[in-house]
Amino acid sequence: MSYENILLEKEDRLAVVTINRPQSLNALNAKTIQEISSAMDELNADPTCRVIIITGSGEKSFVAGADIKEFSDFGQEKAEELARNGHNTLFNKIENTSKPVIAAVNGFALGGGLELAMACHIRYASENAKLGLPEVTLGLIPGYGGTQRLPKLVGKGIANEMIFSAKMIPAQRAKEIGLVNEVYPIEELLTKTKELASSIANNSPMAISKAIKAVNLSDTDKGFESEIKYFGELFEMADKKEGVTAFIEKRKPNF
Repeated sequence: MSYENILLEKEDRLAVVTINRPQSLNALNAKTIQEISSAMDELNADPTCRVIIITGSGEKSFVAGADIKEFSDFGQEKAEELARNGHNTLFNKIENTSKPVIAAVNGFALGGGLELAMACHIRYASENAKLGLPEVTLGLIPGYGGTQRLPKLVGKGIANEMIFSAKMIPAQRAKEIGLVNEVYPIEELLTKTKELASSIANNSPMAISKAIKAVNLSDTDKGFESEIKYFGELFEMADKKEGVTAFIEKRKPNF
């Protein structure tokens, strides 16, 4: 499939989705959201792809936010539809996909850009990254999951501070509060992200798929029971048999 606003590269067992709208600092418009969603569908259906990386083109911006011009004249009904479509089309899809998705945050991750990064399972950032949710400066609130995912990552107090103040925070502060996992020089970011992705790709895709589901339920009343259920289901799957056999035979498993 060909794309206009994103680049899709596959190498070994990894895939890199690059948002490619440098003229607008990779801002998310409806077409870009749909293209990322289509790329996710393509990669989820590809058995050779085990880990997905999402990043932005250039060194200035991961995603600088949503394309405000697209919804500046919306009323309530159209605004709710916009937010709901974003959740269903892309953000929830990323969070619930069966393959790990890593955000390589290169530069600005603001508004919808930070919400996109938070929907990913892991976040690495460049030293020049700036992260924030500035929606209240527009008389709005985050609409693509920011008010829900940010408190789970950093706690309510820090989430409230970031949302209410609309201030951007630097990458190192984002690491301190648990918003990103690691921070690297911009020229090393994608390499380090690929190293992590390659390490993950060596492990059981069946187990990782179940782990994603269990972790996503960790803050619900179904969390513990889901862990028990998925743990048991894996005992009937080929990856468990290969993993245990490899351990007993003192060799690396071949998943």
